[in-house]
Order: sequence, then C-alpha cells, then structure tokens
Amino acid sequence: MSDLVLTAPILEETRQHIEKQLVEAGVHTVLLIDEAGNVIASSGRDLDKLDTTALAALAAANFGATAQIAKLIGEDDFSLLFHKGKRDSIHFSKVGDKFILVTVFGDDVSLGLVRLRVAEVAKTIEKVFGIEKV
Repeated sequence: MSDLVLTAPILEETRQHIEKQLVEAGVHTVLLIDEAGNVIASSGRDLDKLDTTALAALAAANFGATAQIAKLIGEDDFSLLFHKGKRDSIHFSKVGDKFILVTVFGDDVSLGLVRLRVAEVAKTIEKVFGIEKV
C-alpha cells in the first residue's frame, strides 16, 4: 500500500461530509481518528466541552482490545462498536483499514439513523482518501 497524503483540501472536504451527514442529523460530536488514536478530523457542537485527544486515544485502544477479542472467538475483526449510556451513546466504525469514525449522540437521534449515516460517510471518506475497497 502506498503512503496516504491528506492535504488541507481533502481534510476540509471530509469535515464537510461529516458535518452534512452526521452533525446536521443531530449527532453531537464526530471524530475521524487513525488506529493509533490521532485525530484526523473533528466536527460537532460539543468539541469545546470534550477532551478529543483523550477520547481518540481511548477509542483506538478500545477498538484494538476488541479486535483481539474478535480473534479469540474466531473472527477477523469487528467493524463497529456501540456503547449506550443513560444520556449519550457512542458508535465506533472502521473506515478502510486504518481509520475509525467515532460518533457521539444523544437519545434524540436513533441508532439506526447513526448506523446508516456512518456507513454512507465511511464510503465517502474512503473515496475521498482514495482507499476504496475493491
């Protein structure tokens, strides 16, 4: 696989897709991170209230731990994770092989809508990044 270069215009296009598909649908916060926990792009209403660096690192670690659990039960990987809280929920989804889309939303947004929109955004990001699955 060749090196991936993410330029400012590519990142801005990615942020706009995230904003339009997820934030405008009522999602509080969206982070696109790499598997090491680095924030690639972020969008949402609650970014100033959240330690996005810590969230990204913990989300990547959570995904890594879950990948090992998958292997223990004979799966290659799990492509998404979901945690439900009393007030807010968080959805994690793989984008390509190296990225994770982290979506935080409240009870006013349905999980079904989030899953649908995240799937659409993931395909769009893969296309924008030039990492479409063949």
